[in-house]
Amino acid sequence: MSLKKFFAPPLALLLILSAVWLTGADKVVVKNEIHQDNLHKYLQVQRRVVDNYFGEVSVNQLFEKSLSGLVKGVEDSTLSIEGTPLDTLANHDIQNLRDSFNKFEEAYLYIANNYPDKDMKKMTERSIRSMLSILDPHSVYIERDESERIQEDFDGKFQGIGIQFNIIQDTITVITAISGGPSDQLGILSGDRITKINDTSAVGYSNEDVMKRLRGQKGTTVDVQIKRPRNPNPINFTIERDDIPLTTIDTHYMLDENTGYIKINRFAATTHEEFLASVSDLKDQGMEKLMIDFRNNPGGYLSQAIAISEEFFPRNTKLVSTESRHTRFNDEVRSRRDGVLKDMPVIALVNQGSASASEIVSGAIQDHDRGIVVGRRTFGKGLVQQQYELIDGSNIRVTISRYLTPSGRLIQKPFDEGSEDYAFEIRHRTSDATMDAEKFKDQVPDSLRFKTAAGREVFGGGGIIPDFIVQEDTTSSPYLFNFMLANRVDFDFVRDYLDQYGDDFRSQWEDDFQAFRANFSWSDKDRAMFLAMMKESGMEIVDDVDEPTIEDNNLKLTRSHFNELVWMNHGRMKAEIARQVWGSEYFYPIVNDHFNETLNEAMKLWGEVEQLEQFAQRQAQLMRQQRN
Repeated sequence: MSLKKFFAPPLALLLILSAVWLTGADKVVVKNEIHQDNLHKYLQVQRRVVDNYFGEVSVNQLFEKSLSGLVKGVEDSTLSIEGTPLDTLANHDIQNLRDSFNKFEEAYLYIANNYPDKDMKKMTERSIRSMLSILDPHSVYIERDESERIQEDFDGKFQGIGIQFNIIQDTITVITAISGGPSDQLGILSGDRITKINDTSAVGYSNEDVMKRLRGQKGTTVDVQIKRPRNPNPINFTIERDDIPLTTIDTHYMLDENTGYIKINRFAATTHEEFLASVSDLKDQGMEKLMIDFRNNPGGYLSQAIAISEEFFPRNTKLVSTESRHTRFNDEVRSRRDGVLKDMPVIALVNQGSASASEIVSGAIQDHDRGIVVGRRTFGKGLVQQQYELIDGSNIRVTISRYLTPSGRLIQKPFDEGSEDYAFEIRHRTSDATMDAEKFKDQVPDSLRFKTAAGREVFGGGGIIPDFIVQEDTTSSPYLFNFMLANRVDFDFVRDYLDQYGDDFRSQWEDDFQAFRANFSWSDKDRAMFLAMMKESGMEIVDDVDEPTIEDNNLKLTRSHFNELVWMNHGRMKAEIARQVWGSEYFYPIVNDHFNETLNEAMKLWGEVEQLEQFAQRQAQLMRQQRN
């Protein structure tokens, strides 16, 4: 299979579009260049949708919805549209793209002439968004600036100075300098406050302001002034921007002597490369079985999901197939070689935030009885998008096909009730994950019941149901923990702690993270400091409440409630100090030590993985005997 057809803009369509304009067809009769670009953009969008959308699409419906978007954009309560080009109740008799474009041009010019103060670029964007809303929830319009940010994220790198930061009390505070980046090489430390950028005060900057000023082309420089704790004098740095990697693997480490753990946060251009590097490192540490964590992974590049899936299977194993009304988007993907993990026991962790590419990998593992899937029912996004650039650098993302797991399961959940119901469907799932899965299974018709390679029953029509369902831990009230996070007390506490004790802390722990992980705990003085900071943020210790309550952004709870729940806060702060001293990768082992019930339950299931492997081998042998 050639993956280019999923991601490369179809040149033929661009040539056709250019020919239409050069020959004068669909001619724009206005001279204003902005109007020409807007109308050209509208035509581009409709052509891309009609020529590539995976399902049946009506040009008449596309036009009517785009016209409705224009009318709503006028926002004039006195507007009378009857008998005008804006009349949404008229029979427009749209038969083809030419009819649609001509009618839209009339409506567009009517607004441009009668409402000269209207921003027609924004009006066109509103119309395009309205038009796309009749498709699936993942076919969307993306503004130019947003497109650039998204592309950086999925390219796996951006260009800048290489820091993770947070805005604390209107001041840019460095969480950590990205290892190997320009700031790290110059010695910028966690806890440093950036007070000036290019001789201009940086106090009061928003996150967007910071990125605009600190990101830039490789090789360019930016001057920053830093205030460092316990240093009375500001420090000036001239930082040369460089390529900064955006890692997609949050962490990898050994859970015990022979169990490796890899957490993937999304599938971007570098994910497979990062994954192989993590696997190699874990093998060097003695890994004999792998726990791979896809929880809250929203997906990303299909090519990367396929590349990672390949690592778990022998050559020529079916991994995924795609289905569309356009035959050029129909295909079946098989592994091209023996994977480096084809014989290693594996458990995949998933939850309701696991979508798209995450479901491809976990679905292939489940369908081939290659390992077990543990957690909660996944999101259910089984649609493949292709992105098309428009005349002004903005983009539309159009669903070109839907994917099926090796057994033929359609993972995409229904979206017929509209985008809002689709997006918030997971909120309506029962809080009991087991009951949710049982209810789902009971409602699945026979047409959506499938068999794995070894004959186990699995289900299509709405995400991956795990082989073993683990209920989310809801035994403890989240009030105290959530109040801390909402008020960023954990970050402030760790920042102040390192300001005061950073040198002593690093002297004792920095060279031995595992010792810190096993032995560090907060002193009574630290705990008292944390309690004081929580009270300063609006927490009240009272005697007259049965359960913790929030009133006017103030948390009220009893001393016994506080003592019962505060372990979660202390654990989170320990993870935060690990992030600020060692980097983000070290945040997750501490979090998993304190809060990961699903991981703990999954670690008890390696015997089930072994039994599944033996069962699959017996079934395969029986099938071979039957064929002979």
